[in-house]
Amino acid sequence: MGAVNNDLLKTPLYSLHEELDGKMVPFAGYLMPVQYPLGVMGEHNHTREKAGLFDVSHMGQVVIKGNNADKWLETLVPGNIIDLKPNRIRYSMFTSEDGGILDDLMITKRENDIFMVVNAACKEQDIAHMRSNLPDHLELAELNNRALVALQGPMAAEVLARFASGADEMDFMSYAEVEICGATCLISRSGYTGEDGHEISIPAQKAIEVCKALLSEQEVEAIGLGARDSLRLEAGLCLYGHDITEDTTPVESALIWSIGKRRREEGGFPGAQIILEQISNGTITRKRVGIIPSGRVPAREGTEILDSADNVIGVITSGGFGPTFGGPVAMGYVDIKNSENGTDVFLKVRKNKLEAKVSATPFVPQRYYRKQK
Repeated sequence: MGAVNNDLLKTPLYSLHEELDGKMVPFAGYLMPVQYPLGVMGEHNHTREKAGLFDVSHMGQVVIKGNNADKWLETLVPGNIIDLKPNRIRYSMFTSEDGGILDDLMITKRENDIFMVVNAACKEQDIAHMRSNLPDHLELAELNNRALVALQGPMAAEVLARFASGADEMDFMSYAEVEICGATCLISRSGYTGEDGHEISIPAQKAIEVCKALLSEQEVEAIGLGARDSLRLEAGLCLYGHDITEDTTPVESALIWSIGKRRREEGGFPGAQIILEQISNGTITRKRVGIIPSGRVPAREGTEILDSADNVIGVITSGGFGPTFGGPVAMGYVDIKNSENGTDVFLKVRKNKLEAKVSATPFVPQRYYRKQK
């Protein structure tokens, strides 16, 4: 594996990754497994077909306690948090005064507090951002003593229910506290692969035991960051720092759906004036879209998008080969006049100009579990 950078952090599952012969690489300040002997393609397909276990312990886990914590949080995010029911989860984001996205995050309203998961590369700035705006009556705690894993795939909920009865009956974007191998775990029916499954927060000292128990089930394989990226790309899900940044607004990013209806009427979050004007007046000049290159050559991040006259009209922000899709897929930003699905565009790959089309996302149908009403 080569020399290990001593400045890099290790998750509570590091020794398990070594035992499983994971190929460790630097990622967001941590040493993380990019793949295991099964390989990225095999891991991707296994997750789509059965169940994959991902270490996402590098993410930040935060709890906010105190009266009206939900009301306070709404001053920082455009999501509707006040009306969120207990044990339900909402995807939202921190926005800047300029309307840009500082980070995207998952917010869970529990009975007596708020539980949040934030991106690894942003967690220090996210926590500083919250602390600088935190009223005296609220308390913020980072959960540094817990691992976080994601069990994803069509068989994931069935597997988890063997250890936590009823896990397979939870609705999408719901939360519960359960016992697994004698450890109190926090489970959320969500994930970032487009598949059904749960994210599981585990006390650090029990993390390896719990993960080994899950991996002992015949449906489950350990999955690295490589397949996590190809899975989320096929599902049309944004990667912070690439598809969404401080320089992209939720409207440009095609994430208007994450802004609560009431919030659109009331505002009251950073950048609201800019974001709400973009929604009401359509004042954006570019938009995030899906891109399907023709042929087999993937378009990587940074690839220029051209029109038929060779004018640069955008750039790829995520791209690669989609194993389930069966070809290359990408996302990027294009001028608004070129953002309609089916629009012919061209990609400047090395010295070649390759044909492509603007496409709807997801590229592969999302299979989240939703209870029948």
